[in-house]
Amino acid sequence: MLQVAIVGGTGYTGVELIRLLSSHPEVTIKWLTSRSEAGKPVASIFPSLRGISDLVYSDLGEQTVEALAECDVVFFATPHGVAMQQAQKLVDAGVKVIDLAADFRLQSLEAFEHWYKHQHACPELLKQAAYGLPEINRDAIKSAQVIGNPGCYPTTAILGLKPIIDAQNADNKQLVESRIIIDAKSGVSGAGRQAKLNLNYAETTDNFNAYGVTGHRHLPEIEQGVHQLLGSKFTHNIRFVPHLVPMIRGMFTTIHLGLTEEASKLDLQSLYENAYKDEQFIDVLPQGEYPDTRSVRASNRLRIAVHQNNDRQEATILVVQDNLVKGAAGQAVQCMNVMFGFDEALGLNHVPVVP
Repeated sequence: MLQVAIVGGTGYTGVELIRLLSSHPEVTIKWLTSRSEAGKPVASIFPSLRGISDLVYSDLGEQTVEALAECDVVFFATPHGVAMQQAQKLVDAGVKVIDLAADFRLQSLEAFEHWYKHQHACPELLKQAAYGLPEINRDAIKSAQVIGNPGCYPTTAILGLKPIIDAQNADNKQLVESRIIIDAKSGVSGAGRQAKLNLNYAETTDNFNAYGVTGHRHLPEIEQGVHQLLGSKFTHNIRFVPHLVPMIRGMFTTIHLGLTEEASKLDLQSLYENAYKDEQFIDVLPQGEYPDTRSVRASNRLRIAVHQNNDRQEATILVVQDNLVKGAAGQAVQCMNVMFGFDEALGLNHVPVVP
């Protein structure tokens, strides 16, 4: 049995990790940390876990690294800047680290420091970190000591673009003609479990708004995924605008592509179906069907629909996921399964919740 620690178990991604790992047959959660809730049973904070988990929050204090080093893998469900302070010592002790924040996502130190306002504490370890998107980076994840779990928006964007970029690379032909527009929406849980005026019920209910219009920190992560992980050679700009929608869970990303004449000769529906036919968590819908967010709620599934209009030489790719599962905690567990040689779906075969 794997001995696991969750650092920062009071946020939404933390409680999702507890939910998923509590039903994982190969995992025992040894440590669940929180300074603010130390000594309290997790079920007193999250009643949904009554009868499921008898864990108690711990504040490990000065013994944090020594205690965490007793584990096989440590999940950091903490704010940006926390994991990188402890990761090197844990790796030196033979512990694998999966960070659900941004400390190990961006390989560019300049980009990281610009967007996250932190100087990186372990740049050499960053170079060794694997980007935790199994459908693209599985081989690197298998041998990694440190995983930078992807952001929720980049997960939908990179997986939504992968098949057409792979086809472009394989044929060495330009398939995307113009700027890529990524129009993305997320439920309010994506902003975390903190008390902020713009996230309270009266502000978010019956409301819809864009944010990060002048620039969002997930854009460089999307660009890194497209150009470095997928190896795209196109030079078009990517325009990414996120929106907050009045729902708790869910993410809907719509990608607009202008197609070259060469691309219009392709059957994009077949291209996407073939690209993901062996991926158990990616579902390409039949032609003419379109996804909705509740079809993936509380699951690790991501659904994609493809609409191709050759008369207008354009394509629309629609992608949905649960931002807390495939967009965060579920993907982290998926990475853990890959790292330790388990079946990738172990502990993750949850049926979406409807209604």
